[in-house]
Amino acid sequence: MKIRLTMWRTLAIGLLVTASSGAVLAGTEFSAEMLQHGPQGQRVSSKMFVGDQRVRTEISHQGQQIIRITDKGRGIEWVLFPDRKEYMEQRLGGPGGKLTDTRATPVENPCGGMPGLTCRRLGEETISGRKAVKWEMIATHQKQTMKSTQWIDKERGIPLRQEMPDGGTMELKFVAMEELNGRRVEKWELVTTLPERPETRTFQWFDPELDLDIRQELPGGMVSELKNIRVGKQPDDLFKIPAGYKPMTAPQGMPGGPPPMPQGEANRPPIPHEVGK
Repeated sequence: MKIRLTMWRTLAIGLLVTASSGAVLAGTEFSAEMLQHGPQGQRVSSKMFVGDQRVRTEISHQGQQIIRITDKGRGIEWVLFPDRKEYMEQRLGGPGGKLTDTRATPVENPCGGMPGLTCRRLGEETISGRKAVKWEMIATHQKQTMKSTQWIDKERGIPLRQEMPDGGTMELKFVAMEELNGRRVEKWELVTTLPERPETRTFQWFDPELDLDIRQELPGGMVSELKNIRVGKQPDDLFKIPAGYKPMTAPQGMPGGPPPMPQGEANRPPIPHEVGK
């Protein structure tokens, strides 16, 4: 049973990510500094530039600079190594490398594009004062089947509540409007309850203009946030491979893909939950 429920939670988390990813690629253009810091004083800093369906992140790891450029419109991602003037390339999404904006998908079918999951619409209800579509989710893995229920926000297409087959729940609740780093944002609380485990709470500050979380406080004291946010059009050159760079071969065991990014590094923008208002 433990293996089965672990599999289900993995699928459930994957659905939460699928339901919310992509917003930063389709919203306001801006640049920012990304910071991650933990309870023991560990700290990781990187830079992020968001253009029209394009994102660039920069980080230094063990003395080496690493740049990742994601171009949703072209369906391509590059990892650049400026010290060596080399880069790696991979396609995004399915055949042809095209990605689909997933923000509307969860309301129409939250299981769309997720292997092993099927969904059945059960109607509409109100969760925490917001209109939501209720779905029954059926996960199939190695001839085992489990059912869960999820309520998807009609306006922003993200899960407001999920009830898992082992009795665990996840629920997203609005807390208040706040000022954070000079920006008017929405504070939200994600409450997770699992059998025989303490209840956990994650806090998220959602920026309606940028359409993503600019701060997250995780259980255990880990904090991720965006600072020095500057809204404005980003130069096209930021999202191109500079002249003089040469393609490199993928490391052994990773055919066609870029090397893993360092632990704790924000190699993509923080996952926007797209809830609030």
